[in-house]
Amino acid sequence: MIYFDNSATTKVAPEVLQTYQTVSEKIWGNPSSLHNMGELAFNLLEQSRKQIADLLNVKPHEIFFTSGGTEGDNWVVKGTAIEKRAFGKHLITTAVEHPAITNSMEQLKQLGYEITYLPVDKEGRISIQDLKDAIRPDTILVSIMAVNNEIGTLQPIQEAAEVLKKYPKIHFHIDAVQGIGKGLQSQIFNDRVDFITFSGHKFHAPRGIGFIYAREGRRIAPLMTGGGQEKNQRSGTENLPAIAGMAKALRLLLQDEKKNVQQQQTVKEAIYDHVSKFENVTMFSHRNDGFAPHILCFAIKGVRGETVVHAFEKNNIFISTTSACSSKKQVESSTLAAMKTPEDIATSAIRVSLDADNTVVEAQEFNRVFDKLYAEFSKLNKG
Repeated sequence: MIYFDNSATTKVAPEVLQTYQTVSEKIWGNPSSLHNMGELAFNLLEQSRKQIADLLNVKPHEIFFTSGGTEGDNWVVKGTAIEKRAFGKHLITTAVEHPAITNSMEQLKQLGYEITYLPVDKEGRISIQDLKDAIRPDTILVSIMAVNNEIGTLQPIQEAAEVLKKYPKIHFHIDAVQGIGKGLQSQIFNDRVDFITFSGHKFHAPRGIGFIYAREGRRIAPLMTGGGQEKNQRSGTENLPAIAGMAKALRLLLQDEKKNVQQQQTVKEAIYDHVSKFENVTMFSHRNDGFAPHILCFAIKGVRGETVVHAFEKNNIFISTTSACSSKKQVESSTLAAMKTPEDIATSAIRVSLDADNTVVEAQEFNRVFDKLYAEFSKLNKG
């Protein structure tokens, strides 16, 4: 079995699963309880927070635990809108964001907020000039993803940070769900960013756990109100086994980051160099510094993406159409639509997304199966 769908979700690492189980069995008190079991749980909660903060070179009180990337994105967008509504009702994002951002923005639009969606070029990248032109006196948030989840484009977040230094009151949010552990930390944790979203299941932690980074001194309104956990910013009893597991997963992810990134790049290039030679293949991801090392998106002309996905599945290779969130709906990729890709090509798009565990041998097997399927599809198209 070859699993090439790591941008959808990753397998929980054995060491992480062990941590999850140990905490579940031995430290199952509520961190808010006054007794010794509660104190033990609270101490582990804060140790996990400190470990994550230390790994990312930030302060422990700048880390807030969530249920994952969707909640984190919703919280920053809507929390900013609520907190800063007296100062303005204009938000800026890109035309290629995850639905957690786009749909949050659309909800705010119904409440009277104005949204500017920055267009993208043929590689799915925004123009910094467009960002400069979009900023208004009533702008309260700029939200830009670090790595596009469908085709792997790197957005110019460092350049955006430079622009926003002239506007210190605007919140700057980066969705880094696909960017963690990909050699991009210095760009993501730039000296201007205010909020960053992360999701544990994208780096071998359990599902249902994530965190945001919130720069000291920056305020957003809480969305989850209740018992006052997470310094009254995100109520709800903390999922301690998952939090401890996520801290371990992050440590494992970052300890060999450079080697792991190189491994993913090598596997990606082995597939790219092979499939890009075929006449009826359109490449959306490229093998240059403008794209992440782990995502490769392309289309076979005349064959729908879901057909290709199921054909590979019959050969025990697991890939996706564009994003897991949209693949079952069989809709055109929002990223490719924003890139003005013709619909007949966009609906043929498939995504290979890699992890450090993937190998060149797996890439060679993928290429062998690709050759066989391409020949079969060519016959069908001619027929």
